[in-house]
Parts: sequence; C-alpha cells; structure tokens
Amino acid sequence: MLNWLNRFNIFCFLDSNQYQLPHKDKNCIAGAGSIAHVRSGYKTALRDIDNFLDSGVDWAFGHLSYDLKNAVEGLKSGNADFIGFPDLYFFCPEIIIQLENDRLEIGIFGTHHQKIFDEISSIEEIDYSKNSYPENIIKSRFTREEYIDRVNSIKQHIQSGDCYELNFCQEFFIENITAHPLEVYLRLNEISPNPFSGYYRIDNLYCLSASPERFLKKSGAKIISQPIKGTARRKANEEEDRVVIEQLRNTEKEVAENIMVVDLVRNDLSKISVQGSVNVEELCNIYSFPHVHQMISTISGELKSDLKFSGILSACFPMGSMTGAPKKRVMELIEKFEISKRGLYSGALGYISPDRDFDFNVVIRSLLYNSENKYLSFHTGSAITSASIAEDEYEECVLKGEAIRKTVVNC
Repeated sequence: MLNWLNRFNIFCFLDSNQYQLPHKDKNCIAGAGSIAHVRSGYKTALRDIDNFLDSGVDWAFGHLSYDLKNAVEGLKSGNADFIGFPDLYFFCPEIIIQLENDRLEIGIFGTHHQKIFDEISSIEEIDYSKNSYPENIIKSRFTREEYIDRVNSIKQHIQSGDCYELNFCQEFFIENITAHPLEVYLRLNEISPNPFSGYYRIDNLYCLSASPERFLKKSGAKIISQPIKGTARRKANEEEDRVVIEQLRNTEKEVAENIMVVDLVRNDLSKISVQGSVNVEELCNIYSFPHVHQMISTISGELKSDLKFSGILSACFPMGSMTGAPKKRVMELIEKFEISKRGLYSGALGYISPDRDFDFNVVIRSLLYNSENKYLSFHTGSAITSASIAEDEYEECVLKGEAIRKTVVNC
C-alpha cells in the first residue's frame, strides 16, 4: 500500500499498528489523490473548512497546524518556520483504502477497483537499503544550558501565578538532507510502532508520524479526547519494567500534570457538550509502548446538536496536552520562550468521514520534511510545573526523541 501511495503527490496514510486502545475504530485507512482541497491560513481557516465540508465532499483527510490557535484565541506567531505546512489543509481523495486484518476495501469514483487492487498486489517493493546518506548532524535550537535557563524562567512565571503548567518544546533539525520519506517512515514505524501513526504528503511537504496520542474523535454524538501526560523509560527486564510502571503511577508530579490536563479537557468539552454529559472514563491509566510508558486519560461528552466542525475546533484546539493552563496565557508564553514555529508539530492529522465523524491524532514523535529546501525537523517537549527540575525536563525531551534520532542517524 505504501509503495503504491508513494506515486501520488497528495496522500494520507493512518495506521493503528494493531493497538487495541479504548475507542479504537479503524486499523488502517488511507486517502490518495485529490479531487478537491482547501488550503487556508489561520485568518480564514475556520470558515473555509466549514464551507469545504458543506460543499458536498464525502471523505476529507488533512491536518490542523498549531497556529490555528491564532484564529481560536486571537493570538499571533512571529517565530521562523523552515518547513512551511499551511495552517489548514484538507483534501477529498480520489481513492479510499481501508485495511482490516485480511480484508481490503477500495473506494473510488468509477469502476477501477480491481485495477487498483492488482496494482497494489503486484507492485515491487523498493529496496531502500542501497540508499546512502552523508552522516547526519542533528542540530538543536537550544543548547542544554539555554534550555535549562528558559525552563527556570518559565518556572518563575508559574511561581508568580501567571500560569500553572506550560508545555515547552524545542526543535531539532538537519539542513541540506536529501531524504527518502517512505524509507524514513518505515524505519520510524519499525523502531516505534504507535497507535496513531501517519505518513502524509502535500507535494514537497511530508509528515512522518509515530504518534501515541489521540487528540479528538467524534463518533455519532459522542466526542472523545485522550490526553497523554506522564512518561517513563521502559526497561529491558520485565521485573524492572513493572517497577517503572508503579513508580510512574505513583509519581506525584506526573499524576498532577495528567489531572491538570484532564480538567482543561473537561472544560473544553463542556463548551460543546450537553450539560452534565462530560465524563472522565479513565484517569491516569498506564499504557506501554516500545520505548516508553505513558499515562493516558479518556474524557468524553455528548455533543450538542447542529455543531459545525469549526465550532468543535474553537472549543478544543489546540490540545491541552501540548499547551498547558490557562491555555491562552501559556500560548503567549510559548511564543515568547520557543525559538522556532511549531507548524504542524502539536497540531493534528486525521480524517473526516462522509457522516462527519472524525478521528485526529496529536502530531508528536514526528518528523517533518520539506523536500524542496531539504530541511528535516522534529520537536520534543515536556510539561513544566512549579515542581519541575529543569535538567530532568531536558532528559525527558531527549527520551521522547530517541526513536526519531535512531531513525535519522541510521537512515
């Protein structure tokens, strides 16, 4: 499927990697080619996406960049952006492919289903092992010392009551790299298979995602969010691994971070949900992934009737796990303390179905690549609270980027 998709200039591939998380819907879905699309800056994005969905398109795949915050909260972004994803992009695909275990479903305008199946079945795998790369040098926007200084400055804002928690991120990047995006994605997904994985292309722009986090899912009248806060490195020894899980479960700082985000999400969902319907289905549960254990909570609500997609976004975007509390103030501080624009990072990637259900991930643990200017980038971040130790937060950022570093350095 991936080799076949790679011939299109526009596609979106989303894979659960067979994880059985609560509210799982699809194993693997892809949209390829574009019959119609909407591409917007933040000033008109909310209006444009509603008009696009009202225009008669059935499926829509695409993304929401972090800077849609400017439309939602009346903010601004002035930091440099070296990748260039638009603030919002959705396309109605020519072809839909859904893979469930041993069943492949193909949707297309026309009667060429068998032809597409034959093409997918017969395509030769590309041997990327012959590709040679120069040694990749990963640079950071911050030195370790600069990062620690900024964390301590953020803590001063917290201690003075300016905010309670702030998700502070840093960018790592490689310049002048001619990458093979599919190769990099396959390596990333092999090293770090996660339940909200994605391989996404808009012409010269690529997102290669190994995200473990769901942002928002709509299923009928039900709206669901599953924020992650709390991370611990896995151990090779099973007994030691169990100890790490218990330590994470009982670490006051990690639990407090998670509960704070749960409260924020409850508040967001209450704006668009029937009164009294917002419910915390699970609180601070531990889920294990290849490199880390994560603390995940699930919050749901029953949507009010006649809500537009833009209305749901205005209440919930950007996600609390990637901002902090109170949301508007911390986004102002994020703009002050971070150097580069987040762009698609800490935005969302996903699909909207013909009946206007949808499912979106949080774009974390992801590589962004511009094949025109040969710039490759990834961000990592951590939640800063009054209890944070700056050196530990730096190490958490390194841990979260470990799988990506292995992918890039060895490609």
